[in-house]
Amino acid sequence: MRSREERRQQNIPQGSCQQRAAVKPRGYVGAPSSSPAQVAPSSREDHNDLLDRMLERENLLLAYKRVVRNGGAPGVDGVTVAELQAYLNTHWAQVKAELLAGTYKPAPVKRVEIPKPGGGVRLLGIPTAMDRLLQQALLQVMHPIFDAHFSWDSYGFRPGKRAHDAVLQAQRYIQSGYRWVVDLDLEKCFDRVNHDMLMARVARREKDKRDLKLIRVYLNAGVMVNGVCQRTEEGTPQGGPLSPLLANILLDDLDKERKKRGLQFARYADDCNIFVASKRAGERVMESVIRFVEGKLKLKVNRDKSAVDRPWNRKFLGFSFLPDKQATIRLAPKTISRFKDRIREMTSRSRAISMEERIKRLNRYIIGWVRYFRLASMKTHCERFDQWIRRRLRMCLWKQWKRVRTRLRELRALGVPEWACFMMANSRRGPWEMSRNTNNALPTSYWEAKGLKSMLFRYMELRQPFGTA
Repeated sequence: MRSREERRQQNIPQGSCQQRAAVKPRGYVGAPSSSPAQVAPSSREDHNDLLDRMLERENLLLAYKRVVRNGGAPGVDGVTVAELQAYLNTHWAQVKAELLAGTYKPAPVKRVEIPKPGGGVRLLGIPTAMDRLLQQALLQVMHPIFDAHFSWDSYGFRPGKRAHDAVLQAQRYIQSGYRWVVDLDLEKCFDRVNHDMLMARVARREKDKRDLKLIRVYLNAGVMVNGVCQRTEEGTPQGGPLSPLLANILLDDLDKERKKRGLQFARYADDCNIFVASKRAGERVMESVIRFVEGKLKLKVNRDKSAVDRPWNRKFLGFSFLPDKQATIRLAPKTISRFKDRIREMTSRSRAISMEERIKRLNRYIIGWVRYFRLASMKTHCERFDQWIRRRLRMCLWKQWKRVRTRLRELRALGVPEWACFMMANSRRGPWEMSRNTNNALPTSYWEAKGLKSMLFRYMELRQPFGTA
């Protein structure tokens, strides 16, 4: 009987057109992406053929579709996702040979700094399009092996689990009487991962030395900063498909330790809340968890941002809670502030864009925002946000009507009485003040005709499954 590898090589001959098609045949651009869980693990107990399964045709197809759909900026080599197929046609045979021989060297990731809402920057590492493809292919065969052993209360970057599930679980804990929370903040968790400790935990379930070597070389690939490659002694750069799984593998020890102690917790990536019945219990838990994290996992806890407090005084994934028996989910104050800052930026009078483009960008942002925060009780917020956004758009429109004659023409076209047109057009009040005076001339129906989406309408539509607003 022929081996699995022989059958695979027969189906995909080395260097053939069929082999290139195994990476990306025509007609797959724009196809729906697949989650890592869609690639089933092998029924065999050993995983010594993991690299071979990573390079199987079906797995590479799934990885390619995922990478294409996600898009993203090019890496240090400048190859875009749109150019990936052409790049594969000329380089895939060599890349595959190097992977099988264990000599493949990934390119350094490109350093990108993203400003944090609360100040500071988040360091991202953008791999090349080829490395994103390989990481995604590796992720798809690794994920089923490791995910099956993760804690149920870990919700980040796992198939079938969402941030909403973590928030709802936190709500259930509070409803059950655990009305104190240990809010644990891991300082630069992804950037401080100890490579040796991480690889030791990967090796518990992954025995393929070729695969372990590939993961190690990705961790040590380096970072390109201002044209200079810097070595990476620790961390798993955010931006690569493999990084979330590796972080979950390391933090799973923390989950197991909390479960062993009978603690009630919900974790989404490095956002972790532990729920206890009293402040004293919370302080004890905080001390013991800090010792475990810093001693066993070699990570650092940000003591300034960590605290033992009431859940309604803290935020979790952008949400908070009301101090009632039902622990009603609400918007965290910082979430509201960040939303308003973003809207102010998009409706700034200094942004020289058309009203059509401005409304298009607003719709894209507010619809996504409402979809994520629909768990919160925010009907009143949505009403006020809608009114405020319309006023800011009236302000922008008035600023565009710079000349008196332009204002007269536009106001007349809107059906405003002549005396009111003359008075408003010649007013010396600023655009923000005039945005209030033009409310009747530019009502809600005007903006609906322009295509502006209503946050309230979308929220009520999405809240139907929950049965309440």
